[in-house]
Amino acid sequence: MNRRVSFLVIALVVAGIVSVNGAFSQPAAQTTRKVFNAPDKIVQAPFSDGILAGNTLYLAGRIGLDPKTGKPPAEIEDEIKLMLDSLKGTLTQAGMTMDDLAYVQIACTDLSLFDKFNPIYKSYFTTKDFPAREFIGAAALLRGGHFELQAIAVRR
Repeated sequence: MNRRVSFLVIALVVAGIVSVNGAFSQPAAQTTRKVFNAPDKIVQAPFSDGILAGNTLYLAGRIGLDPKTGKPPAEIEDEIKLMLDSLKGTLTQAGMTMDDLAYVQIACTDLSLFDKFNPIYKSYFTTKDFPAREFIGAAALLRGGHFELQAIAVRR
């Protein structure tokens, strides 16, 4: 078999059209997508709170806003809880829990808040197998928030 044919066979196997033994098969069915949005969503921007594709839920960035004012509360701990409660709500809509999170990214305007964030964050999990996580600095966040969190969950 020459290189060009070998490459084509490998590409067809990767695409799921040809099995490793050379038999042709049907391409995998398209993954269905389902959209999740909080019913009381404060910010009416062009994005969804979550998109479920197969067993993977992609969660949009969220800030801990007070639903009455649309602004972060005065207490940092309340802001963190509002943000995590919002995340948990979207996970619940998708039939998942915080323990299904595989990756979390947190942007923070003041990295000295890292030690205030962690105990509250940790309390939202029932497992000790926490998701992979990134905690990064940000100059400013929308609506004056101190934190913004985005995540990916995979149904266990």
